[in-house]
Order: sequence, then structure tokens, then C-alpha cells
Amino acid sequence: MRRKSMVLLLPILLFLTSCSSSNDLSNVQPDYDQTKKMVVDILKTDDGKKAIQDVMTSEAMKEKLVMDQKVVADTIQTTLTSDKATDFWKKTFSDPKFAKGVAKSMKNENKALLKELMNDPEYRTMMIEVFKEPDIQKQMADALKSKEYREHLQKVITETIDSPLYKAKIQELLLKAAEEASKKS
Repeated sequence: MRRKSMVLLLPILLFLTSCSSSNDLSNVQPDYDQTKKMVVDILKTDDGKKAIQDVMTSEAMKEKLVMDQKVVADTIQTTLTSDKATDFWKKTFSDPKFAKGVAKSMKNENKALLKELMNDPEYRTMMIEVFKEPDIQKQMADALKSKEYREHLQKVITETIDSPLYKAKIQELLLKAAEEASKKS
């Protein structure tokens, strides 16, 4: 009889044990939001930041990033040359603030590039050929004869003449010329 009662009690105990352990596991396992919050908190600590830095500076990660640069470059090139991108850039560069910011950020690089190109014989030859073209010469002549250019030139000359440095230099030249004239006579 004792053996029969043990056989009957064993399945009941197993059932109760399994039910209680599953309840305990569900109480122990945090949900997604709790896990996410915990991971974010860990990453914000000094140890978490150091771990990320170690991963980013590892040789394997550097190699992976270098390998992916071609993919990034190809993606950017495809994105920038699409019709949709062309429309986007036209619209974006029509904003004067954006255009000014881009021009300002690229100023030094453009200046260095132009200086380098000016020393390149092929580039210089090409520029000379461009300026020899009759259409370009006509456009330049028209631009130099325009009212806007003349007004601009007049403004620049006036500013130059009003400059104290320019006045001092002119005065110096006039005094030197007067001295030379008096020595000759």
C-alpha cells in the first residue's frame, strides 16, 4: 500500500514542482525593456565605455571597418548620383546658409587643391587653352564691360585709395619722385 501511494504521489509532486519552477523562472527573467535599460546603463559606465573603446581599437574591428569602407563609398556614390539625390542637392544648395557653411568648411582644401593645380603643367596648359577660346574671350570681355563689374571695380578702387596704408605708400612714392626730380634739376 505504501508503494502504491508513493507511485501516486510521485506524479503529483513532479507536476507541482514543474509548476512552481516555471513560475520562479518567469519572475527571474526580466522583460525586454528592463534588459534594454540595464544594457544601456552598463554602456554608460566607465567600464562600458572602455569595453567599447577596446572593441573599436582592436585590429580585427579595424580590418572589418576598412573592408566596409568600399561598401560605404559605393553606397554614397550611388546615392549622390541618383536623380533623386541630384534634386535634393539642388534644393539644399539653394539655401544660402547651407551653401555658405559648405564653402567655408571646404575653403582650405579648395585653396590647397588650386595651388597644387597651378603648379601642374597639364592643368596650366588646359586653362590657357580654355582662355584662348573665342567664346570664353567674348564672355570675359562682356563681363568686364558690364555695369555691375564697373561699379564693383570703382568701389574697390575707392576703398583702396581711402586705405591708410595705400595713402602712406602713395605719399612715400611722391616724396621719392620729388627728391629725384630736385636732384636732376
